[in-house]
Amino acid sequence: MGSGRAAVGGSAAGISLPWLALYGFLALAWAGVWAMDGQRALPPELSGLGLETLRALCRAAAADASLPGLWAMWAVMGAAMMLPTALPAIRSFAMLNETIACRPGADAAFGAAFAVPALAAGFVAVWSVFALGAAALQAMLVSAGLMLPSGEAVGSEAVAAGLLLLAGIWQLSALKDACLSRCRSPMRVFLKHWGPGARPAFGIGVRMGADCVGCCWALMLLALVGGTSNLLFMAGATVLMMLEKLPAIGGPITRPLGFALIAAAGWTATHAVFGA
Repeated sequence: MGSGRAAVGGSAAGISLPWLALYGFLALAWAGVWAMDGQRALPPELSGLGLETLRALCRAAAADASLPGLWAMWAVMGAAMMLPTALPAIRSFAMLNETIACRPGADAAFGAAFAVPALAAGFVAVWSVFALGAAALQAMLVSAGLMLPSGEAVGSEAVAAGLLLLAGIWQLSALKDACLSRCRSPMRVFLKHWGPGARPAFGIGVRMGADCVGCCWALMLLALVGGTSNLLFMAGATVLMMLEKLPAIGGPITRPLGFALIAAAGWTATHAVFGA
């Protein structure tokens, strides 16, 4: 019976259907991010997935500052960029869930099968809410003439300097540190809120997402500087935020990154005032 439950919920011996669904969703999200980058041609093998249509919709959304279109664009970015940063925590949750569900007498096999997707859904839901605020900010910048209609870059160096300064200050804040600590060590949250079935897993995913937003929201908004349709920026930012959540690697880079962002804000502001 124990091995059967492990097969349903996922086991260390192989990749289960819930994990395949999660990785498939992540692959589709990054395909969407690729489609947003109007500077790159889509590979022929992706031509049948409707990504050219998605690209056209994203470009049109940025051009007319349509809030629903911009929200969809930011939601795809949030899923593609932030889910990879949560994969180690999701894997830890899956292992804990299997261990508890497979205890003799535990009747949670059905719930275990949906725990990982439910956790990921809760996490993505929080970032989708953040996407609404980010989309509204982008729409205001476009309508004010402070952002290029294509969504590729901020047209005002003053706005860019402000966003860099905001991100740098947040990197050094106690609130960032508290959220980042929970992102790096989520087991306490798992043990406190665990329950059989998908609903408790979704709730844990929401808590994880809230901590992740608290940790990374300012860095995500730098897409308004690096470009909301810049694939290179999004990939680099994803790697950076993944590394920051690893305790052994992230600790030494968080504060230096904050100082670097503040320095970049100062350089950008100086360039805006005195020119090239």
